[in-house]
Amino acid sequence: MLDTIYIDDYKHYLSEERRASVNTISAYVLDIKKFSNYLSTCNSSVTEVTELEIQLFISALSENGRSPATITRCVASLKAFYNRMTETGVVAHNPTVGLSAKAAPKKAPRFLSGVDVENLLKQPQTGDSKGCRDKAMLETLYATGIRVSEIISLDLSDVNLETALITCRNSKVRIIPIHEAAVTAISDYLKYSRPMLALGDEEALFVNIAGTRMTRQGFWKILKSYTEKAKITDAVTPQMLRHSFAAHLLENGADLRSLQEMLGHADISSTQVYARAVKNQLKDVYRKAHPRA
Repeated sequence: MLDTIYIDDYKHYLSEERRASVNTISAYVLDIKKFSNYLSTCNSSVTEVTELEIQLFISALSENGRSPATITRCVASLKAFYNRMTETGVVAHNPTVGLSAKAAPKKAPRFLSGVDVENLLKQPQTGDSKGCRDKAMLETLYATGIRVSEIISLDLSDVNLETALITCRNSKVRIIPIHEAAVTAISDYLKYSRPMLALGDEEALFVNIAGTRMTRQGFWKILKSYTEKAKITDAVTPQMLRHSFAAHLLENGADLRSLQEMLGHADISSTQVYARAVKNQLKDVYRKAHPRA
């Protein structure tokens, strides 16, 4: 199928020229593949598409119950794809010029209380190899605020326990400090647990019971099980722990620029969302607790 050639070129462009993250590449390419499949039902292709067909595709997404956030991302995917197609001369006219979608409403980040986080971190039983590993993973995630894709991508060489620093390699490299509890948990895991779990030549820091790199799905299942054990009613996600890391640092006096660097945000406006969320939570506490509020 001819479309596959252009989609593969687009994937290479996102990776090598745009230096997009793994998650972004995966989402954008999947959007274009779905678009290509839609066009095949209309006896069209990505090189012959009209502006009307693109609009009909976007409308179909909405009618099929896709969220505003998904539709907005799909529009961004199509725009980036056809910018590339135009630059390389595959198409003479960019059919996405003027294409827009309603902006997805931005949800305030949800984060756990300090008490809930402490309760969650106490759940792994460190007397066995899996519990020791799980304790290290949860402590690392909350200590650094890194994404789930980033924690499972960590290699042994990315952790320096002597300097208490972790090197996170995404679209750009950033170095994040870790506190003493996380250093201890990782140290115990490396000493007592990982040698029993990992295959001999495995470079990944965190491994599964097969001895290979922990997967995103595997980590989600682990987090879900400890959330249930901690009797936390909210559905805790790795992203929520990232939000909690950011909110708790701000509550304790961290400045936005430093937090932006640790979170790896390109734009500080993304970091300011946490400041607003913390402020709103404080107002809510005040309204509920002050006798005259």
